[in-house]
Amino acid sequence: MISTLRLSLLIGPVVATPAPASVVDAFTGAQVTVTAGQRSGFQLTFALSRRSPLSTSMIPGGYFDPGIRVILVVTVNGVPTPVIDGLITRQEVGVSDGIGQSVLTVTGEDVSVAMDLVKWKNIWMPPVPAFARVATIIGFYGVLGMVPFPVPELFPSLPAVASPGEPVQGTHLEYVNKLAKDNGYVFYVEPGPKPGMNIAYWGPEVRIGMPQPALQVGADARSNVSSLNFSFDGLQRTNWFAFVQEPITKIPIPIPVPGIDPLRPPLAARPATALRFAALDDSAKDGVPAAIAKALARASESSDAVTGQGQLDVARYGRVLKARALVGVRGAGTAYDGLYYVKSVTHSIKRGEYTQSFTLARNGLIPITPTVVP
Repeated sequence: MISTLRLSLLIGPVVATPAPASVVDAFTGAQVTVTAGQRSGFQLTFALSRRSPLSTSMIPGGYFDPGIRVILVVTVNGVPTPVIDGLITRQEVGVSDGIGQSVLTVTGEDVSVAMDLVKWKNIWMPPVPAFARVATIIGFYGVLGMVPFPVPELFPSLPAVASPGEPVQGTHLEYVNKLAKDNGYVFYVEPGPKPGMNIAYWGPEVRIGMPQPALQVGADARSNVSSLNFSFDGLQRTNWFAFVQEPITKIPIPIPVPGIDPLRPPLAARPATALRFAALDDSAKDGVPAAIAKALARASESSDAVTGQGQLDVARYGRVLKARALVGVRGAGTAYDGLYYVKSVTHSIKRGEYTQSFTLARNGLIPITPTVVP
């Protein structure tokens, strides 16, 4: 259970500073969505009146303009947790004759949106491994507190030394995401560990580590989850195979690839059966390492046949549930208890209320461990 919970709001161009009292007093709510493998988004709402500082000076002066940086920090029992660090992309004002009905809404995305603003064409990267190219690109955005954390590829593929390298087509974000997809990796920006800092992670989707405190259902007063529903999709999992060219005859040879990833071990004792079979498009021209990497990525993506959706009250749970991490489930029965990967979390924050909606995922039924973290 939470004894103290405090929300801090920082706003400003490039370097965000604590919001003035007039902004804090007008704040009515926030919604932040964090999803594995995707950009995080946020939406903040503020009460407006004709004579409030927000209407008379801040909005006209550009305080909430697109491009302004926003950092939202939740402090639970003295421990600060940055929930979002992003840039405003949209501003909306709803004006009403009713007292207290006028609203300012600002919408935005995490700081990686800055990587998606400039289209490049034929900007050549040096002939180095993909993870080094990613680190170089992320370094351009250090002013936003982005710290590169690239993981070397499992199957590196280098451009020829004599070549000028590889051209960047599109935005930096599109190029980094392309490199991630080619290697079966993900790219995302995680705020923290301190406000103003951001870890730019490029690497495999890691599903190992210390689980978060368990989600308890069906235990009356001891339950810490408002609702939790599970589904088992028999058509989700797919058997993938790649084609590689035989070097002499150039005949494409199919190679089945098992969905085995050391950083993404199975979370269920009875994995779902793969009912679908599919081949990678144009994998023969990629070479064996690249083709295997892509096939492994597709197999991992399709392995989450069991999903759970629920909602919790942070005050009852006792901490902030984080996406892109493991969590245990208790009280759902033999088939659905055990460890899950938290695919997404939506934070809904209002005065006196903090709830989270979440999505869980794993590869099948029945837990692999007899107990989960309390």
